[in-house]
Amino acid sequence: MNAQPTLIDGRLHDLGEGFTVRRLLPVLQARHVGPFVFYDHMGPVDFPPGRGMDVRPHPHIGLATVTWLFDGAIRHRDSLGSLADIRPGAVNWMTAGRGIVHSERTPPEARAAGQRMHGIQVWVALPRGHAEAEPAFHHHEAEALPRIRQPGVELVLITGTGWGAASPVQVYAPMYFAEARLEAGAELALPAEHAEHGVHVIEGEADWGGLSLEPGRMAVQAGTPPPLKARRACRVMLFGGAPLDGERHLWWNFVAADPARIEQAKADWREGRFAKVPGDEQDFIPLPPG
Repeated sequence: MNAQPTLIDGRLHDLGEGFTVRRLLPVLQARHVGPFVFYDHMGPVDFPPGRGMDVRPHPHIGLATVTWLFDGAIRHRDSLGSLADIRPGAVNWMTAGRGIVHSERTPPEARAAGQRMHGIQVWVALPRGHAEAEPAFHHHEAEALPRIRQPGVELVLITGTGWGAASPVQVYAPMYFAEARLEAGAELALPAEHAEHGVHVIEGEADWGGLSLEPGRMAVQAGTPPPLKARRACRVMLFGGAPLDGERHLWWNFVAADPARIEQAKADWREGRFAKVPGDEQDFIPLPPG
């Protein structure tokens, strides 16, 4: 990444049922920002009664997934037996490590009533020394997360450290992931203890290092970050951390430093050697070709 912020527009992906995601990482301009190797902006989409999100059981290795919602609810189930409904303000952190399978679906009551779905899902590459860690899942309610207030700024620290605070979510390398709301004209310094940074605007308009960021746009930067300035009242996601300890290969839902590890995971999924998801045993996403 350059010393000045680099603009990223991302690519739209249609997941069906009118549900789209904008994939902002990885892109040619930035394969990763700190440990963040994948960044999806989900929705917003309004599901009518009887419809909802259905991401069938699928596997992961070598990463942790982080889910953060603005609207809606998602029911998480995984092969450890975890069952949790995430709603706005709470955070799900799932460590895949040597391998985990999970599904993400709209809870029955929300499906019956209909709901708006809008949120962020990111993948954090685990350091090489933790890539084969035991899989784990942790859900943290909103009241457990630090909230920072500055003039014209309200911020919640989802994971990692920054602004003199530390999230209770266990992480494996220096990082930060936060949501901030800025009043028009307000400024916010990004945590200078981290080496790489990203800003993603959800609502409103911001200026970062001379770049104008409107809804859906992201910018990334390495080095001392310039302050973020709100041209209009805005809601933004802020993230970054220490550089990765080496490049990673990404294929489908797998992240690894060694391509052979991905080939092993592909074979394990194809041959049914991953564990099943209790309560969601009958369905799964087949291994893509390639």
